[in-house]
Amino acid sequence: MQIAAKVEYGVRAMLVLAAADKPLTTDEIAKAQDLPSRFLGAIMTDLRRAELVASQRGVSGGYRLARPAGQILLAEIMRALDGPLAGVRGDRPEQVSYADSAKHLQDVWIAARAALRQVLDHVTLEQIATGKLPTAVTELTKDPQAWISIRG
Repeated sequence: MQIAAKVEYGVRAMLVLAAADKPLTTDEIAKAQDLPSRFLGAIMTDLRRAELVASQRGVSGGYRLARPAGQILLAEIMRALDGPLAGVRGDRPEQVSYADSAKHLQDVWIAARAALRQVLDHVTLEQIATGKLPTAVTELTKDPQAWISIRG
């Protein structure tokens, strides 16, 4: 799984907003996480369209979370910024099919998506911000193999 810069920056921006006690401008968010402000502006627009952040104009304007951090899932942010969690050549795994020796490949893609969902659909911004991640997630990080990159 490759996590796009757009997604990583968006999650980091949302975490800044989760910790803020007032609306923040794009520049304030960018400065807090050393993010490119112009790119972040486009990201914030996508997050606003997905109703994950709200914006207000004026002197005390800026962005704020549209819901409490405990109600915003990591997967929601990822989907808003990068589309479905798992895709096969731009299609959803349930939309592809294969013949002959590859006929069970769709099952593998479906299982991979399910594995992603088991983590990403159960972690909230608040849990990330506080470090109180779900037990299922922390158990996965305890496996030493999880920390090793396997290159082909």
